[in-house]
Amino acid sequence: MDSFLIHAGYAAVVLFGFLEACCVPIPSEVTFGFAGVLAYQGHLNLAIVIIAGTLAELAGSYVSYGVGRVVERPVVERLGRFLLITKADLDRTERFLAGRGGWAIPLGRALPFVRSFTSVVAGFAGVPALRFGVLSLIGTLVYGSVIASIGYGVGSAWHTVASDLSVAGYVLAALVVAAIVAFVVIRVRAFRREAAAGAAKTPVSPQAPHR
Repeated sequence: MDSFLIHAGYAAVVLFGFLEACCVPIPSEVTFGFAGVLAYQGHLNLAIVIIAGTLAELAGSYVSYGVGRVVERPVVERLGRFLLITKADLDRTERFLAGRGGWAIPLGRALPFVRSFTSVVAGFAGVPALRFGVLSLIGTLVYGSVIASIGYGVGSAWHTVASDLSVAGYVLAALVVAAIVAFVVIRVRAFRREAAAGAAKTPVSPQAPHR
């Protein structure tokens, strides 16, 4: 990826950003981050990197969103195996988006690990297309700006920082998943308590006397 970015420049940023948003497993932190390094070295312009990458990811996210709107989830799960998309990936993203309202889309698009699958799950959920596009654009712009700026800031030390970013991404993802699991467990227990309380309050109908 580094070599292709060096030789193809903006075209590589657009291609990688589009494919990553289509759920192809391409590390977006490398795309934006190393492009930021190239901007630091004077090969690219940082603002153009951010704008081009963001628009490419928006286009790719609409592809994933469209698939989620028109194709049933079992079909996506079967086809997803060819892109290394697992059922767990979709489950994890659905749990993250569930019950959080519209703000979960920009947040999901700005978080490592779940950002690639946020669009297709938003399609499953039937989020209006225009609303999805605006929210996705916000999250992607924030994410791309931060990662590209980090690459620009660290310059030649990027490879060391990229490794740390990957580790940090997995740690953050683990914390997010742990929080989601804890939330689900708490809610399930609450539902069970409510069901038990409701059963205890239900009056028992007296039996008719035998004749």
